[in-house]
Amino acid sequence: MNGLTIVIRKQTTLIATLGGQPQVVTFALDALLAQQISISELIVLHFAPTSNRLHGSLSKLASEFEGGRYKKRPLHFRPYPIQANSHQLDDIRDEVDANATWEAVNQLLIDLKNNHHNLHICMSGGRRILGLLTMSAAMLHFGHQDVLWHMYTPDEWQQKSKGGTLMHLPLDTGFQLIRVPMMPWGSYFPALRALARPTISQEDVLSVPRAILDETEHRRCQSVLSRLTERQEDVLRTFAKGLNPQQVAAQLHISIKTVDSHKTIILAECRNEWDLPENGRLDYRFIPEKFSFLHNQKNQGRLSP
Repeated sequence: MNGLTIVIRKQTTLIATLGGQPQVVTFALDALLAQQISISELIVLHFAPTSNRLHGSLSKLASEFEGGRYKKRPLHFRPYPIQANSHQLDDIRDEVDANATWEAVNQLLIDLKNNHHNLHICMSGGRRILGLLTMSAAMLHFGHQDVLWHMYTPDEWQQKSKGGTLMHLPLDTGFQLIRVPMMPWGSYFPALRALARPTISQEDVLSVPRAILDETEHRRCQSVLSRLTERQEDVLRTFAKGLNPQQVAAQLHISIKTVDSHKTIILAECRNEWDLPENGRLDYRFIPEKFSFLHNQKNQGRLSP
């Protein structure tokens, strides 16, 4: 093995959501290729083609990739029907369908990232909820090189291309691919990726990673509480009800000056625990945002660290 270098060849894949307007996919693909982005595969997310519109969209797109080529370049076209329990979903009608769709997209992204694909996702076609669920899953699996796109097509060209009557735009139409700002949370917290492997039977497909984040926040709250005096904790608990400083003073029968003194110490502890920048704004509203759960623990005494 001495001197052996293993080179991992990365592919670049475009994932696009599809409904009855196939041209949104080719518009996005053309724009990315024009930016010298070497797309090697197009994956189209869609529901079961039970309608003539969706069936026609898939047929039109397939005709653009004769012989595995697109505009004379090698480019693989891969329709990806949303499935649950081995059957294709034709729409999202309830939370069960939404969870199943999220899981299908989530598994696709896991497989692609495990195989070292750079991803571009365009969510302008098809049902809006399909785009939203795709974006939700992408937040867990995106790296910093992956991009989420939306598109702007002027009204005139929307009408001219409706239903795929025009699959490619001429130059200078005003069409724009718009990069969507998104934090790739899975890159910052890799454990979330491993946790986001739910089963379809789960009522909430994000319950496990959300519970981990909630537990982290809870530990921070406990840490702050452990460093407060009993009177400071009383002030924090009263702020946790959503009251302002004047209301806290009235409820605890103390002066505003005393409330402000305790509040300064409480917020300093919070700033330290959450590692917030010294010059960042922090006021009493932070307390109910993080400690509102204490409002339901009035009869449980002090919270032990």
